[in-house]
Amino acid sequence: MDSPTSTATSTAAVDSSTTATVDSSTSTRIVGSRSSMIDSIRGCGLSGARIDKEVLRKKLVMPEYLRRAMADAIRSKDGAEACERHHNSGELRVPEDAPQCPMVVFVNSKSGGRHGPELKERLQQLMSEEQVFDLSDVKPHEFVRYGLVCIEKMAILGDLCAKECREKMRIMVAGGDGTVGWVLGCLAELHQEGRQPAPPVGIIPLGTGNDLSRSFGWGGSFPFAWKSAIKRSLDRATAGPVCRLDSWQVVISMSEGQVVDAPYSLKATEDCQLDQDLEVEGLLAEKMACYEGVFYNYFSIGITLCYLYAIGKFVCSNHFSQRSLTFCYVPTGMDAQVAYGFHHLRNEKPYLAQGPIANKIIYSGYSCTQGWFLTPCINDPGLRGLKNVIRMHIKKVNCSEWEQIPVPKSVRAIVCLNLHNYGSGRNPWGNPTADYLEKRGFVEAHVDDGLLEIFGLKQGWHASFVMVELISAKHIAQAAAIRLEIRGGEWKDAFLQMDGEPWKQPMSREYSSFVEIRRVPHQSVMISGE
Repeated sequence: MDSPTSTATSTAAVDSSTTATVDSSTSTRIVGSRSSMIDSIRGCGLSGARIDKEVLRKKLVMPEYLRRAMADAIRSKDGAEACERHHNSGELRVPEDAPQCPMVVFVNSKSGGRHGPELKERLQQLMSEEQVFDLSDVKPHEFVRYGLVCIEKMAILGDLCAKECREKMRIMVAGGDGTVGWVLGCLAELHQEGRQPAPPVGIIPLGTGNDLSRSFGWGGSFPFAWKSAIKRSLDRATAGPVCRLDSWQVVISMSEGQVVDAPYSLKATEDCQLDQDLEVEGLLAEKMACYEGVFYNYFSIGITLCYLYAIGKFVCSNHFSQRSLTFCYVPTGMDAQVAYGFHHLRNEKPYLAQGPIANKIIYSGYSCTQGWFLTPCINDPGLRGLKNVIRMHIKKVNCSEWEQIPVPKSVRAIVCLNLHNYGSGRNPWGNPTADYLEKRGFVEAHVDDGLLEIFGLKQGWHASFVMVELISAKHIAQAAAIRLEIRGGEWKDAFLQMDGEPWKQPMSREYSSFVEIRRVPHQSVMISGE
């Protein structure tokens, strides 16, 4: 049964299992409209007092000797040696005070309608060249492993300014959800190595959906009056409160020999151990190939459908498996195929991707050609949903036992949601009433509650009504851990998506593939922009 949350009573005919709650719908829309209006004003650069450039610079810029040492460490890819060189040069003997909020900014120059290079230049004017990194030149892990190590080594040698800069450092990421997830994933190394504290992260939204940015109060789009708005964003980041974000590790495993063109957020690994407490329904390959990575927004897997219009035949595809971290939502199904096609179209014809609005128009048009709206026309009911392809088990909070959850037969896309935002600020989980939550055994959703909200989307018509928030999605479960077993059969390929990075996954006709999602012990640290 779907949730009786923010729905209009006139939509009962669309999904008989979704009931309307007019009062909650009205209040939700009022709040949503108010939030959209505030975001629009902020985006246009019309809110807040004027920020003095020199005052802001003093808050952010580290002493020159630290900046040079950090840049040298990244360039030479050796933090310890760079620290020793600059220590022996005598620079450390000059006492300097640390700034109020030393800051580092990562810029994805390919995001934001190609505004990245201009934005990078503006940020370097406001701060310093050594503290602003273009991700095409300096990768986040290089900063963590070399630049940050250099500052840490200086602090160990007794440099109080370096010690204070390391402790007070904050990071801003100018990019989309995928870029933010990339940086957060690299910062996770600090938790694993005991190099605390991990710098909190703020966001300058340059992507198409920007759901992570929306969730933490940084807005949903790149501002029109961005030159003045950037100053305000940096100033807000210096004093913004810190909040926590759950992260989820995903392990994807398949029979060895499958060739995967995985995105940068997934890495092949030999450490692949399936939970032995669960019985495998299909055949298990003797040798398995595994992938792991980190994601903070979503992961997508399921059965998709495409069609050959000229021939008039339908060709079915399916989704599938690897290992990673999650922070926002995990959509499963046809959305990943659309994203995969859009991603390759954008790479092949970059001149089409001139900004979020153009991207959304292309994305919407592309989705209409990928079979979302054609499922009811298929003769074989077995090709319409995930029920015959995926077997799902979950673990609830404080429970060590796996519980099998039936996949609704009508569902073609499964989404595991961690944030309240999905698909450019939509809330498909809705705002369930207290009575409904109690009846289903659910709790109110939060980004740091250790739970993923799992819901389903049916054919394109249902997804369309969900995305305009006329109805809520098909609620399936809330889970602290998820295990999916996928059987290929007639479906040779799967389309997966993680933090906006889609890829095509081959599937075995003989052996099962697996996806396991578990919460990692540490949480990411975010800066609230509100």
